[in-house]
Formats: sequence, structure tokens, C-alpha cells
Amino acid sequence: MDSLFSTPKAELKFTVSELTKVLKETLESSFYGLTVEGEISGFKAAPNGHWYFSLKDEGALINCAIWRNTTTRITFRPQDGMKVTVSGSISVYEPRGSYTLVCSSMKENGEGDILLALEKRKKKYEALGYFSPEIKKSIPTRPSRVAVITSATGAALQDILQITGRRNPGMNIIILPAIVQGPDAAASVAKRIEEVNTFGLADVMIVGRGGGSIEDLLPFSEEIVIEAIHNSVIPVISAVGHETDWALSDFVADLRAPTPSAAGELVCEASSDQRDKVRNLRNLMTESLTSRLRDLRLRLLSCSGSTSSAVVQNRLISLRMHLENSTAEIQKQTKERLQRARHSLSIIENTMAALSPEAVLERGYSIVKGPDGKALTDSSKIQPKDSVQIILKKGQITAEVTDKE
Repeated sequence: MDSLFSTPKAELKFTVSELTKVLKETLESSFYGLTVEGEISGFKAAPNGHWYFSLKDEGALINCAIWRNTTTRITFRPQDGMKVTVSGSISVYEPRGSYTLVCSSMKENGEGDILLALEKRKKKYEALGYFSPEIKKSIPTRPSRVAVITSATGAALQDILQITGRRNPGMNIIILPAIVQGPDAAASVAKRIEEVNTFGLADVMIVGRGGGSIEDLLPFSEEIVIEAIHNSVIPVISAVGHETDWALSDFVADLRAPTPSAAGELVCEASSDQRDKVRNLRNLMTESLTSRLRDLRLRLLSCSGSTSSAVVQNRLISLRMHLENSTAEIQKQTKERLQRARHSLSIIENTMAALSPEAVLERGYSIVKGPDGKALTDSSKIQPKDSVQIILKKGQITAEVTDKE
């Protein structure tokens, strides 16, 4: 190989396959048993069990893979932003002419700076109450106009337009193009949110973009975007990335959609669903009117000649029976109350008779009245030679007091 590349004047001809094969043999034989440190980006677990991701630092990025038989030996779940150290070798994929670092081990160094910064910012705004469910605005079920803030050339906008166009072709959508990636993206998105509120452009707005790495989604976690969403009078749906992606806009928005397509479905009730609702309401009204007409017809039939006479007669018989039963019940209750009253009166009479003076005299006792005509109960109230009156059961006696004790 050295002689091949050491003669620059020689005219070397290769087919693409030949050159790729030379590069493959050179790289794979020279770069093995490597240890590389970097930050995970764009991590994806494939259905077949393999893991694909990139390792990056401030100046470069390299594609990596870990095969299924190796992932079972790793004790943690890799995430974007995580700083790790991997061991492995370079592998060249000839059909695409690309190279990959195939990792045989992975060791976690700690969470990446990006995730740490996002977590710190999240705690800050959570403490301020920006994520509180109580301040979330409701999303209108049938908005008259929807504002979409995203890239004018991105797949997210096409997904939203496709969904709304299929479900309800007449929906009024206003598109506000914004930069969704890079240093100017956050200011661009925040400005569009403010414009929708300033000019009252819509009843609800969708703010988002398609999927990407954690770095790509950073503008939707910037403070200027968080503040703009929080201050928005118009409800905001955050639709950032794929279902597994997230940004702080998801927490502060009034509603999070897992994908831009899902956001399109949330704001757009299908015209077929609307027709079904109208059809169901019409059927319910028809059934209700038919039922009422049927009842009225039956009532009219019941009011015809002989039938109405029989109805009145039966009603009179029923009322007469009710009157007779009520009369008998009243008489029964009155009789029982009189009996109870007589029994109570008898008890009172016997009690009064037992306590009356005549009853006392009947038992051989007498009543003595002093000179003042009052019954005597104390001998100190009378003096010798006073006249007293003794009342017996039959008759009275006047006596003079000769002594007292």
C-alpha cells in the first residue's frame, strides 16, 4: 500500500467498489480497540434490538452502533445528552461508503451539559407556576382559524396540512413561517407567537417542528419561547418532534401533541364526523317527534264517543272507591282517638278524686280552721281560748282551744 500511494505521478484508476474496499481494509485494520469519549446524540433503539446513535463533542461527530448481543451487557439506558466512554472499532459499510464506530462496551460518564441545563430551567419555570394545570386554556373543538408556526419547508407543515385537508378541507389555516433550528430560531418562533396575539390571527395556534436530535429541538426550550407561550392569550398546542422527543414548550403550552400530525387532528374535527353528528341529531329529532305524534294519536282515540264515556265512568268509580276508603279510614282514626282521650280523662278524674279534701274526710280525717277561717297546719298559729271550726265528713263542730302542744 505504501508504494501505491507514494508515486503521485502514476495514474491510478479505481472503480468505486475497489476504492471503497481499499479504504475499508485500511480503516478496519488500523482503527480497532479504540476508546472514545463523547456526548450521545440522536439515540435510537431499533426494533431488532440494535442501538444507533452519534457521539459528538464541540468540533465533530461520528456515527456509532451497538449490536443486540452487546446491548444486553450495558446496565443503563442511553439518552441524548449523556456523556459516555465507548470501546470499539471502525467499520466501513461499503454499499453506502460510510463508516461507523461499532461499540463493544459503553460506560456512563454522567449526564450531558444540555440535559443538565434543561433540567435546571425546567425546575425554575415549574417553581414559577408556568406548568400549572390551573392556568391551561381550553382548546376550541371547532376553531374558525388555526395558526401554524413552523418551518415553511419542513415535513411538520406538510403533515399538518395533509391531516387537516383530509379531515376537513374547508378549515381556515394561516401559516406563519419561522426558523426552527439554529441560533436565530428561538427569537423567530417567539416573534410569531406574539404576532398571532397582537393581531388576533387565530383561535388556536400550533407551535412545533419535525423530529431531530436534542440539539435540534433546543430553540423550543429557550426562555424567550417559554415566556411567549406563557403570555399568549390564544391557546397554544406544542407539537415538537416525534412522540419520544420533548421540549420545555410541551410543559408550558396549553396542550402537548406527540407529533405535528396529531396536532392537526386535535384542532380539526373531521367533516365526516360532523356529518355523522348532524345525521344522529336528525334521527333523534325524528324519533322524538314520531313518538310524540303516536302518543297524541292514542290520546285522541281514547277520547272518542263510547270510549270516552267508559273512561269517565271508570274514573268516577275509582274516585268513589277512594272516597269510601278515605271516609272509613277517617272514622276509624276518629274512634281510636276518642277512646284514647276517654282513657286519659278517666285517669285524671281518678287522680283528682284521690287528692280531693272530700276523699280525705271520707277516710275519717277532719279539717281544722282557725279564727281567720284558714286551715290550721301549725299549733303555733293559735292560742288557748281561740275558737276553731272542725269540719267533718258530715257536719261541722265549733270548739274552744284549752291547750296546745
